[in-house]
Formats: sequence, C-alpha cells, structure tokens
Amino acid sequence: MTTTTGPYAPKPGAAPLGRMIAAQAALETRMLLRNGEQLLLTVIIPTLLLVLFSTVDVVDTGTEDAVDFLAPGVLALAVMSTAFTGQAIATGFERRYGVLKRLAVSPLPRWALMAAKTVSVLVTEVLQIVLLTVIALALGWSPHGNPASVLLLLVAGTAAFSGLGLLMAGTLKAEATLAAANLVFLLLLVGGGVIVPLGRFPDAAQAVLGLLPISALSDGLRDVLQHGAGMPWADLGILAVWAVAGLAAAGRFFRWE
Repeated sequence: MTTTTGPYAPKPGAAPLGRMIAAQAALETRMLLRNGEQLLLTVIIPTLLLVLFSTVDVVDTGTEDAVDFLAPGVLALAVMSTAFTGQAIATGFERRYGVLKRLAVSPLPRWALMAAKTVSVLVTEVLQIVLLTVIALALGWSPHGNPASVLLLLVAGTAAFSGLGLLMAGTLKAEATLAAANLVFLLLLVGGGVIVPLGRFPDAAQAVLGLLPISALSDGLRDVLQHGAGMPWADLGILAVWAVAGLAAAGRFFRWE
C-alpha cells in the first residue's frame, strides 16, 4: 500500500541558526521594551535627567550650555542602563524561573542565546541613542568629533557593561541581582561623571572613579562630542580591560540554573 504526504510533506529539524538567533533577538527586544521597570531605566530616567539638568541650573557643569556636557554622559548612562542593569535583572529572573535551563536544551546553542541577547541590547541602545540625540539637539546640543570614534566607544562600553551584567545575573540570586544592579546604577549615576563632573570630587576619589567603565565612557564621549578630540585611547583602553575581564568572568562562572 502506497501512502502520499501531499504537497506539504513534514520536514522536522531545527531552523537555520541565523533565523533562530534573529527570532530570539526579536523576542528578547519585545520583552525588554514591554517591561515597565526596564522602560523606566532605559528611556524615562535618562530623558528626564537630560531635560531637567539641561534646563534647570542645578549642577555647575563648567560649560556655557549644560547640554553640551550632559548629553554625552546621558548617552553613556543609556548604555549602562540597558547593557548592565536591564540585562542583569532580566537574565537573573530568567535563570530563577528556569527559562535559561529550558532554552539551554533547545536547538538554540547557548552561545547563540547570548548572541541574541546581545543583538537585543544593541537594538535597544540604537533606539535610546536616537531618542536622546533628538531631544539633546532640540535643547541646543552641538555635537562635534568623528562618528566612528563615538561608535567604537559605544561598542566597547556595551561589551564592558554586558560582561558585568551577565556575570552578576549568572552568579547571584535573582533578588540579589535586582537589588545590586539598581544600587550600582544609582551609585554610578552619581559618581561616574554622568551629571556631576569628576573634577568636583577630591583628587583621591577622582583617581579611582576615573577607572570605572561609566566614567571612561562618559569622558571618552565627552572628549569627542564636546571637544572634538580624536580617539580617546586611554578611555577606550579602560573599557577594553573591563570588557575582556567581565566577559571572561561571565563565561567562566555563569550558572544556567
């Protein structure tokens, strides 16, 4: 007896790897943008800080137009909020609820899952940067410098913060990750040169704060966008060290369960 399957014969098997990564990245991006807490961190807080401190004379930035100082710092804050804080919290709770454990046994390889998360972070950052740039320009911002230098700094900053965020999410409990990520966000917002210039701190504190990834990213972007400088190699080097150390530690100590 002969059987026929018709024009739509089943063909079981995993989808092409590129399609799986794209689908997972799209899902990760939608989940990130639909989360109210993450939306607060990634969009609302940076926007409010940029508008408030650019229009109200609260902090002496040492510049004639405060937005020229604030815009690069807020761009750095946007990168940190997405690549570090948002990713750490989301991944930490995915790990707690067993999402990562289930995805780890799916046809999607573990490295591809992390690649999808990275793509999601990059897409979200593009949306943030476009929004904040439009707002800053409306406030009178006049950026300078080479866009390639800005892009390289943003990529290095994303890598640095992603490594630290994944390290935290993969080693701490979800509740501890939530508390620690938000605490670090607030501390670096105050002491990372985003709103308050590092020159306002004591000399000993400046030496330490200047080595933080948020300070390196803020200062590097400010050198390029405000002062029109070339590539700030010292700041890029600091970000590269954090990126290598953070990603290596995350790869070594990340626990999927």
